[in-house]
Amino acid sequence: MATEGRYSGAVALGAGVGPSARLTVMSKQVEPPGTGDTVMSIVEDLGAGRGPSWLDAWLGDKADVVIGWRRHIHAHPEPHRHEHATTEYIVNVLRAAGLRPEVLPVGTGVICEVGSGPRCVALRADIDALRLPELTDLPFASTVEGVCHACGHDAHTAALLGAALALACAPELPGRVRLVFQPAEEEPGGALDVLAAGALDGIERIFGLHCDPRLQVGRIGTRVGAITSATDLLELRVTSPGGHTSRPHLTADLVYALGLVITGLPALLARRVDPRSGTVLTWGAVDAGEAFNTVPEKGVLRGTLRTSDQEVWVGSEVLVWELVSALLAPTGVGFDLDHRRGAPPVVNDAESTRLLCAGVEAALGQDALASTKQSSGGEDFGWYLEHVPGSFARIGVWSGAGPMSDLHRPTFQLDERALPVGVRVLVHAALAALA
Repeated sequence: MATEGRYSGAVALGAGVGPSARLTVMSKQVEPPGTGDTVMSIVEDLGAGRGPSWLDAWLGDKADVVIGWRRHIHAHPEPHRHEHATTEYIVNVLRAAGLRPEVLPVGTGVICEVGSGPRCVALRADIDALRLPELTDLPFASTVEGVCHACGHDAHTAALLGAALALACAPELPGRVRLVFQPAEEEPGGALDVLAAGALDGIERIFGLHCDPRLQVGRIGTRVGAITSATDLLELRVTSPGGHTSRPHLTADLVYALGLVITGLPALLARRVDPRSGTVLTWGAVDAGEAFNTVPEKGVLRGTLRTSDQEVWVGSEVLVWELVSALLAPTGVGFDLDHRRGAPPVVNDAESTRLLCAGVEAALGQDALASTKQSSGGEDFGWYLEHVPGSFARIGVWSGAGPMSDLHRPTFQLDERALPVGVRVLVHAALAALA
C-alpha cells in the first residue's frame, strides 16, 4: 500500500489457511478463499441493480462468499487483543485478491488500501468478539467456549472485506480507500493502536457501520452530532478502622459513607453539568462487609459514567474527584478513586454524514435512510473523529418478523441480508466522499 512504510512493524503471516471446502449455492459451486463453511443458499441482495455495474456483478457472483466469511469468523471468535487467527484470515482473503494488507505493529488488526491518487478516505470495521457464551442453535455457532460475536463484529468484518474486494475490481476509482480492520473495540484501545501506527495519516474522512437489531434490514440509521456516549469506569475503594455497630462514633462508618456516594454523587452531578449533555452515572456493583454487627474495614463501589458531551467528558474526572471528596470528608473514611477513561463520544460531522446519506441513497434508495437516536453506549470510533471528520451509522439487522435479539446477549442473531447491504453502503460512502 502507498503509505511510505508506516507499517514496517507488520507481522509476517503464512499464505495458507488450510483446505477450502466448496460452497454449494443454488446451482453453482464457488471456491471462497479461506473458508470451510457451506452456505446452502444465497441471501437476497436488497440493492441489486442500483449499480455501479461492477459492484452489481461482484455481489451477484460473490455475495455467498461474503456470507461464508461471516460464518467462519462467527464460528471462530477471538476476544480483544487475541484476534490473531482472525487477523490471519483477513490477511489471506485480501492477499488472495491481489491486495497488499499489512498487520498493525501490535500484532492484530489489518490495514489495506485500494485505488490510487492523492486523495484517500477510510472505512473501518472492528474484528474482536465478546467474552460471552453463545446460546443459539446456529450451525456455525461459536466453537470457542465463553466467547462469541454477540455484537455483530463478524458481520462488520465480512462487509468490509466485501467492500475491499468489490472496490478492487472497479475499472477505476476516484482516489484511494483505506480499509481499517480494527482490533480491541469491546474493551476500548484498538482505535488508539490504529492511530499510533499512523493509519489515519492523510485521510480526509472515515466511515463506519454498526449492527442495530432494532432497525429492519435494508435501513441505515444516520445522525448528525453525538450518536454514542463517552463511557468511563469508576471504582471507589474506601477504608475504615472497623469496629462494632453498637459504637459507630468510635470508628468511621464505611457502609454509611458508601451510601452517601451511591445516592449523592449522581444527584450532585445532575446539578453540576448541563442536563442537555446526556450525562448518566449508574452504579453496577457494591461490596462491603459480611457480619450484620460489624463495621467493615474496606468496601468497593463500581459504576459507569456516560456522557454525549465532549466538554463534559473532558472535565468529568476533576469534577467527580471534587464531589466524592466533599461527600466523604465528614465521614472520616479513607478512599481511593480510580477513574478509568473510556473512549470519547462519537460525534458525527455534518458534511461527512451528508456524504454518507448520499451513499446510502445511491446504494439502496431514499427509503433506506432512517433517523437514529443518540445512545448511551460507548464506541471507540470516537477517537478517530478527534483526528479526522467522519460519520458512524447503524445498519439494520432485524428481519422484520419475530423478536429483536439485542446486542451483547448470548442469543443475538442477525439477518444475513444485511451483509450485501453493508458492502453496498461502504462502497458508496467511499465513492461519495471521493467524488
